[in-house]
Amino acid sequence: MRILLLSGPNLGMLGHRDPAVYGTVTLDELVTIARTACEAHGAELVHEQHDAEADLVAALHRVVTGATPADAIVINAGALTHYGLSLRDALDIVDVPRIELHLSNTLAREEFRHTSVIAGVCDGTVAGFGAHGYRLAIDAAVALVSDR
Repeated sequence: MRILLLSGPNLGMLGHRDPAVYGTVTLDELVTIARTACEAHGAELVHEQHDAEADLVAALHRVVTGATPADAIVINAGALTHYGLSLRDALDIVDVPRIELHLSNTLAREEFRHTSVIAGVCDGTVAGFGAHGYRLAIDAAVALVSDR
């Protein structure tokens, strides 16, 4: 089993960006958490981080064409969650389980963060559990793949 973890804009700045909301954990540390969770399930993790929506769309297109094989996708789209319509459309054409992931509880934050344009094309959302969410999202992705 192979899981693609996609990280969106500004996530490469974790550890520096608003520690009161996102904590002090870095993206590399979060990827390690996800990789460890994958290994516990006998799965492989592939991670890509892109600040540009077009690059995330291209990553999803590679899954569709088979250039980047993936059995599931876990995506923390960052701010693109709220307005990334081309990202939503790309997620919609990927025929594998898709998990939306957020470190913070977006519904407890600013009003504009309450809307997710990608939620409707994802199988579920893990939000508000900080770094623990990465393990939870991997567990959910593995379960959904196993259910198929």
